Amino acid sequence: MRIITVKLPEQFLEAIDELINTGRYTSRSEVIRAALNEFIRKELWINDK
Repeated sequence: MRIITVKLPEQFLEAIDELINTGRYTSRSEVIRAALNEFIRKELWINDK
């Protein structure tokens, strides 16, 4: 995997950290990868049909 830098609003980070603290995800990277996967799936793959 490649490393990128992304600037996010504080409230996004707080929400991401809450997902980690509740045990749904293990890291910020995991949360962001899951969110991007869903976004790309919806924007590209579902809309292509």
